[in-house]
Amino acid sequence: MADTIINKNALKMRRMTVSGMFAALIWVFTAYLHVPTGAGYTHAGDGLIYLAACVLPTPYAMAAGAIGGALADGLSGFPVWIPATVIIKTVTAAFFSNKTEKILSLRNILAIIPSAVICIVGYSFYEGVVMADGVSMGALTAAFTQTPSYLVQIGASTILFVAVSLMLDRIEFKKKLKL
Repeated sequence: MADTIINKNALKMRRMTVSGMFAALIWVFTAYLHVPTGAGYTHAGDGLIYLAACVLPTPYAMAAGAIGGALADGLSGFPVWIPATVIIKTVTAAFFSNKTEKILSLRNILAIIPSAVICIVGYSFYEGVVMADGVSMGALTAAFTQTPSYLVQIGASTILFVAVSLMLDRIEFKKKLKL
């Protein structure tokens, strides 16, 4: 019985450690490897959220995405985006699965589609309503003009996710990590 408790605690600690590592990587790839666009910036950090969600159990991946994204917004001079980021990055992680043997699976590749929709609609709606201080068709329309920037962000994130996933799958990373 004591061994079971120790093993559960060790597993929880390993998951928390890997979650913290992913939150830090998401922060770095978002805050330091970005291009300013419109009212925010375009980055490849979402690729690491996708990766975290394919490796970690969902609650841990959600936390890593929300924390890493919020840190990036707050420490990059864009704290106004933190509420949207916490919600959007949390939901983004929910579309992926860590239940497959490989990181790169058809399910996880297809998960990029609803993730993209959440990113585009979520941030555009937030910009068009919250940052415009009320609902107006003009503000929403203007906010959705950022869609090409979001598509570049999703494309860069997808390339990062696929490239890193292929490398990690080749070395059987998930099997070795034992999460």
